[in-house]
Amino acid sequence: MFTYFTSGTCSRQILFEVDENNKLHGVKFIGGCSGNLQGVSRLVEGKDIDEVAALLAGVKCRNNTSCPDQLSKAIAAYKKSVENK
Repeated sequence: MFTYFTSGTCSRQILFEVDENNKLHGVKFIGGCSGNLQGVSRLVEGKDIDEVAALLAGVKCRNNTSCPDQLSKAIAAYKKSVENK
């Protein structure tokens, strides 16, 4: 399970797993707008991480970011952590 600490959003953390085919699973936001974030989690379930990151990057809410935008940043952080192994 990868954990990402968000910045500038009501959610505080994003947790998720990525399978061997780079598909996203079990996305869970800690904090934030529960209904909206459950919806985002369901919509991205089983999707390719690069597709999700490209789709959500740049979505703005407050503080020039959003929970979906933070998920795109979480995916980038995950990819960087995998590269550094």
